[in-house]
Amino acid sequence: MSKRRYGEGSIEQRGEKSWRLRYRVNGAPYTAVVHGTKADAKERLRELLRAGDTGEHVDPSKMTFGQWAKEWIAIGAPGRRRRKVGARAVERYEELLRRHVLPTLADIPLQRLRSTDIDKLYRKFDEEKKLAPRTQMHVHSVLSACLGAAVRTKQITVSPMQSVSNVPSPGESDHGTALEDGDLRKLVQGFRGSSLFGVVATLAFTGARRNEVLALRWSDLDPAKKKLRIERALEETKAHGIRFKGPKNEKHKRTISIDDDLLAVLLNERQKHLRLAAGIPDGADVDLSLVRLPEDALMFPNPPEAGAISFTMPRHPRAVTKEFRRKAAKLGFKIRLHDLRGTHETILLDHGVPVKVVAERCGHDPAVLLRNYAKRRDSADDQAAAVIGALSKSILGGALGG
Repeated sequence: MSKRRYGEGSIEQRGEKSWRLRYRVNGAPYTAVVHGTKADAKERLRELLRAGDTGEHVDPSKMTFGQWAKEWIAIGAPGRRRRKVGARAVERYEELLRRHVLPTLADIPLQRLRSTDIDKLYRKFDEEKKLAPRTQMHVHSVLSACLGAAVRTKQITVSPMQSVSNVPSPGESDHGTALEDGDLRKLVQGFRGSSLFGVVATLAFTGARRNEVLALRWSDLDPAKKKLRIERALEETKAHGIRFKGPKNEKHKRTISIDDDLLAVLLNERQKHLRLAAGIPDGADVDLSLVRLPEDALMFPNPPEAGAISFTMPRHPRAVTKEFRRKAAKLGFKIRLHDLRGTHETILLDHGVPVKVVAERCGHDPAVLLRNYAKRRDSADDQAAAVIGALSKSILGGALGG
């Protein structure tokens, strides 16, 4: 037994990799069992004593799953890599646990939670038929991450998720649709005159994500080189509202080439902003070279209200999506805003642009891009048949004729 000064607790070895901790919080004695190395036991003892000092201590033998889930969310919902996830993801994880898991599992002591309890929860999902298969899969992933963190922090020895009988199936995901070249032209042209024209054109001809486009600044555009930098995105959370954030990972931060027509659309948009900043009406022949916009002026700020505009206030992402859907429907298209990204990727791949190039341009994972490709168009298999048909004709036609 390792003896320590009063109040610091003690560590006693119970087996080859088993340690019993004894300590006091506010004069009350507690014990805890840790499986691992002695260093793990020392670290856990320090955590328990620190929790006692801050008033957050919970008897390890009595901690419920609900209490642990709350603690996991509070520390940023780290996964296998022991890193916090984004604020929007934390809110989503908390919502999934609160709505679909905690009503059933919250009061079960964490150390007594069994795979049978989780199997029962999943059977309940199937019986009630209220959750879409994909949502069930998300719940499973969040629950796995939460209990995996409990293992890493020595709250439990083994995650009950390892023994779950039936893992929810995600079902067939909706890869969306991809427009043919002519339909894309018709859709984008249909937004001319709309406050969304620049946004839709940029989405369609860059393949960027909605929240990336809404976070673009004029400083991200290099007209001379026809380059556009994508370095940030909007994030909407309950805690912070709408704010700017860095890329989720480094491959999302990129510089892409744009064509002359899109460049013209963007420069025309900038001219409008310069006129608004200077208070010059449309059509007036005035030199705008001396007018300056704020350094962090957005390409697509919130539309002006009562004649005033803030060049640094972003549009509300959901409002943009809603307005796009309404206008697209009037033009005869049943399409999501996100499908513009899929359309851009699909058109590039159809025209022979290498997968790696398309993935880098769109900040996408090449493997995911390949899985989604050809699931978006009804004509994809016809195109494949035409290609192989031309090849087979050149090889087999002569043989059959002979």
